[in-house]
Amino acid sequence: MAPMTQAVAAVGLRRRRIPDWVWKTIAFCAIFVGLALAWESYKAIGRATGGTIPFTDIGLPVRPDNSSMPHVVDIFGALFRPVSRARDADLLVVLLVKNAVVTWHRAAVGFLMGSLAGFGLGALFARSRLLERGLMPFVVASQTIPLIAIAPMIVIWGGSGAWPSWLVHAFFLDEAGFSVAVISAYLTFFPVTINSLRGLRSPDPTAVELMRSYAASESQILWKLRLPASLPYLFTALKISATASVIGAIIGELPAGLGDGLGRSLLTFSYYYISGPPKLYAAIIISALLGITFVALVALAERIVMRRGYRRRMDDVPLVVQEAVEELAV
Repeated sequence: MAPMTQAVAAVGLRRRRIPDWVWKTIAFCAIFVGLALAWESYKAIGRATGGTIPFTDIGLPVRPDNSSMPHVVDIFGALFRPVSRARDADLLVVLLVKNAVVTWHRAAVGFLMGSLAGFGLGALFARSRLLERGLMPFVVASQTIPLIAIAPMIVIWGGSGAWPSWLVHAFFLDEAGFSVAVISAYLTFFPVTINSLRGLRSPDPTAVELMRSYAASESQILWKLRLPASLPYLFTALKISATASVIGAIIGELPAGLGDGLGRSLLTFSYYYISGPPKLYAAIIISALLGITFVALVALAERIVMRRGYRRRMDDVPLVVQEAVEELAV
């Protein structure tokens, strides 16, 4: 074997020994450092040119001063300073993490309700094309309504006792918190509906007809053929819905008048942006990390489910049919 080939093989062997999550972490950190350097370079160029694009008289799109673009060091430094001058004030990072946990609780409840509703609609549409043609336009139209317009109405409904008390307490929330979860579910259900419908219709029609020829019921076809084939589509939608649920929870916390949550933190720090812009940027970073963490949890669930043998690509459909037919024969 040539020396170059041996070197390439050795590098490939070392790469296989290192888990994928390590490479992903390295890539994430490298991109983050690159963005931080680009941020600071933009500020340095702006100061050197007086706020204009180099060699032109055209102004930069964003002012490079500290009120518009704080230094990266100042943003992360603000996380480890007290929120206020009070003697017992928490560090900003502690306050934001506490609020992030509260927001995630509401987002997770909305994610669960929206995912179940979306999958139910997808299964219903996959079963009846008539219902799909009749209801799908309304499902699509629901996503064209600005969330900032519908959120106050949902909060008012919750305040008037529209939600069953047993359902609210089952998720360890109050009426306002459950209203936030409903707003989160409103953003969550749409991608799950679309991808569930696409995934449930992904099996080969001949495979479906074969199961019907063995007197399989529609529920058996759904659970033994359609659902396994739809899992790749479903998990893709769940990753999108995870971030959407966090966005919905943050937006829903604004009209709900809640005293905790990331929505309240973002609103409060935006009021005092001129005097302390790093705090707002720090809250944005924690909000982004919350969304990334939620998506990572869904990705972890996907890996666990797929490793247990539930993954079925289109070329695996005959195997699924064979297994289902054997169970029906028994």
